Amino acid sequence: MGLALKSLDKFIVVGDRVLVRLHEESNKTSSGLYLPAGVKEKEKVQSGYVIKVGPGYATSAQEDDEPWKEPAEKIKYIPLQAKEGDLAIFLRKEAIEIEFDREKLLIVPHSAILLLIREDDYNI
Repeated sequence: MGLALKSLDKFIVVGDRVLVRLHEESNKTSSGLYLPAGVKEKEKVQSGYVIKVGPGYATSAQEDDEPWKEPAEKIKYIPLQAKEGDLAIFLRKEAIEIEFDREKLLIVPHSAILLLIREDDYNI
């Protein structure tokens, strides 16, 4: 995989979204039939590895107990379940495809993720 870890530092995932690298699967069906690349991309459900995670769902954290003070504008977030390295099974139609350094990546809303598979020993 071509995406260097240094390049990932350029990405800031916003809100309740995750950045996913598609899981490399065989183009061959269980019966031995080879499928063109476009067929896999049009499936309703896909899988990929989470490589970056947004901060989560924003909540309002305004406290009015001391109205004379300047508002701190501290935003608190409810964190996402997805973590870097998880294998995510998600709805393809909800994902937005981008290309960076000749590699396809997907921006997936957390609500489109159906299942997460977490392996503690996974490294990006």
